[in-house]
Amino acid sequence: MISLPAMIERAARLNPDGVATRYAGRQYSWTEVGDRTARLAGALRSFGFDVGDRIALLSLNSDRYYESTFAVCWAGYCVVPLNTRWALPENAYAVKDSESRAVVFDDAFADQAQQLVADVEALEIAIYAGEGDCPEWALSYEALITSNDPVVASRRGDDDMAGIFYTGGTTGFPKGVMQSHRAIWASAVGALPDFSMNRDSVYLHVAPMFHMADFAGSMGVTLCCATNVMLQSFEPGEVLRTLGEEKISHSLMVPAMIKMVLNHPDLSAADVSNLKILMYGASPMPAATLEYCMSIWPNVGLVQAYGQTEMAPVLTTLSVADHQAGGEKLKSAGRPTAVVELRIVDEQGQDLPRGESGEIAAKGANAMIGYWKKPEETAKAMTGDWVFTGDAGYFDDNGYLFIVDRVKDMVVTGGENVFTTEVENAVISHDAIMDVAVIGIPHAEWGEAVHAIVVLHEGQSVTEEELVIHCRERIAGYKLPKGVTFRDQPLPLSGAGKVLKTELRKPYWEGRDRQVN
Repeated sequence: MISLPAMIERAARLNPDGVATRYAGRQYSWTEVGDRTARLAGALRSFGFDVGDRIALLSLNSDRYYESTFAVCWAGYCVVPLNTRWALPENAYAVKDSESRAVVFDDAFADQAQQLVADVEALEIAIYAGEGDCPEWALSYEALITSNDPVVASRRGDDDMAGIFYTGGTTGFPKGVMQSHRAIWASAVGALPDFSMNRDSVYLHVAPMFHMADFAGSMGVTLCCATNVMLQSFEPGEVLRTLGEEKISHSLMVPAMIKMVLNHPDLSAADVSNLKILMYGASPMPAATLEYCMSIWPNVGLVQAYGQTEMAPVLTTLSVADHQAGGEKLKSAGRPTAVVELRIVDEQGQDLPRGESGEIAAKGANAMIGYWKKPEETAKAMTGDWVFTGDAGYFDDNGYLFIVDRVKDMVVTGGENVFTTEVENAVISHDAIMDVAVIGIPHAEWGEAVHAIVVLHEGQSVTEEELVIHCRERIAGYKLPKGVTFRDQPLPLSGAGKVLKTELRKPYWEGRDRQVN
């Protein structure tokens, strides 16, 4: 049987004395992690919940977050990772919607957890997994492990639901993606060849562990019986120090994180001699940032992973070998993993020939069960076994997938479709630009106008006219920004590191019934 608990049991059997986790001065072997997970599962089972009930996690990265993820499934329940960037009302929605019976929380979310327990009727138990004194209204994570005997792992697995992963929330209510044990396992198996992990690998969790991108890293490490090192949250200087001190061989970062690391003053002093693979994904990587990373760290292998929560999450990978400076493949998202089949379809769901852009549809063992309690949304997103991703892209003659944009982020100006990612790549290739987001804003004549919101490198300057001239050499005239906003603050990001374009659009579309014309 394929299951998350079976992955921990396998690692403890194959590499019993190997280091499984390191965090904040603590270190546990795979045997110890297996025992702690089984004991925590015993504590969870003692609460008398029904098989398949949900337990929420609201915490920054830690070894206890990792253990909790597997312990919930070990006990026979389903894990609900909550977004650490969400406000109380958003997480309250997810807890109520999932009907979670318990929440595991840390110091950063003690106030939120206490309020959730008070406000959500179904939420009966709070488990404190922080580093200080346990609040009187909660149960101690470590005390539960100490005071409970290990239990045999649940027989739930294969196509049974392992967890609900909430996605979206910037427009309308978040959707809970139901993922099975098999889907989570299959996604990791499909990605492993390009991730190139083995038993000696040391993986740094720096992306938020609630997010499916880092979740895939967790599963890969577990399958390889390798070592997890956790940083509580992302801070570029701390990341650079940890790469050397912990002899990190693998990590996954979203492009926004990589930008900040590459712009940090400690970059030149960082020891990356052990870093073999840096994975990136979850949002578009500007070509200029990618080229700079390759020039600064020429001995570090780069691997792109493209996917989405609905596919647990990996769909395609762009291998180390494909990362050649100046190569056309750098613009692509790579090719489907061994467990994934992809199609490019038109608005009627019909296949399009290679080279033509359309919506990306996917199927495989890693496809979601559906959206929790949202049958209509599930029906919109799935046709049979096919998941319609909402992303637009095309295949080249060698089977490489090129992502052009989110279908919903496309700007329609004067009847022409403009994919914002293409414009963003042109803008950020200017030396003065540190970050950019391109959106559509209202225009009386064209319906929408292409608008760029940019953040400059410190000490750099460029005028709107100079930027447009720069872009004119790279993209067609109708794709050029018709206006530029210079922003002093970083672009707003979701917990997954994606730019919140909905927030950027608000001032321009305020008072209008539609977000497009």
